[in-house]
Amino acid sequence: MHTAQPFDFQCDVLEESHDIPVLVDFWAEWCAPCRLLGPVLERLALKYSGRWKLVKINTEEQQELALRYQVKSIPDVKLFVNGEVVDGFSGALPEYQIEEWLKKVLPGRYEKEILLAIEFVRQGKSAMASTLLEGVLHQEPENLRVRSLLVRLRLFLDPEEALLLSTPLEGEPEYAEQAETTRTLGRLIRLDRDKLADDPLREEYLAAAASLKQENFDKALEGFIGVLRRNRAYDDDGSRKACIAIFRFLGEEHDITRKHRRAFDRAF
Repeated sequence: MHTAQPFDFQCDVLEESHDIPVLVDFWAEWCAPCRLLGPVLERLALKYSGRWKLVKINTEEQQELALRYQVKSIPDVKLFVNGEVVDGFSGALPEYQIEEWLKKVLPGRYEKEILLAIEFVRQGKSAMASTLLEGVLHQEPENLRVRSLLVRLRLFLDPEEALLLSTPLEGEPEYAEQAETTRTLGRLIRLDRDKLADDPLREEYLAAAASLKQENFDKALEGFIGVLRRNRAYDDDGSRKACIAIFRFLGEEHDITRKHRRAFDRAF
């Protein structure tokens, strides 16, 4: 908790929030709910020392700051990250409710590493991204965001590992669709021709799966859509499932998705 004087908002909140999240409690002496909330926030600040910092701002003494951040009623709590307000609440909430809120809005301990890994992916440095994410996941096995990113990176390099990594995502609403997509694509990448029904379309279907394995999504979609037009039922509706999984993997705005989406919609 910040108690030093004189108070410097630029330094103690905005600049500090680039290194650690800063929770600002706008309060006043005359405010009864503020007197209830203050000790709760101080207790939580001690409990989570090192995760975030508490700064208390008396609105009577800092009216300009209260006006700047549109504090209309107190207590008003705002979370600053990287110099910006990212979330907040008003009123004297119960301690357990504040803790649940903090779990949702606080950046993870390894947020900088995750953002760097995402930048490595953008630069085509997938191996470096994987190394970073694996290190974070070792420290935080429950970090579903990291697990999700790693699944995507490992899917075509090691589908078995990707499928194992994606298992904890299956029951999570935010990631269930990705887990399903991983299962579908993982199966096709490891497709065994002997397990496919003998059919004139088998070779075309296998060729589409081979293109998928090589991450040639354009050719893979052409092949699967071709099979879909002639026999939707082949491999238990496999072509339709494959196309949907590829679209999800690439995203609806990807050029390849947009190129093939209309043909897919007209194929059945």
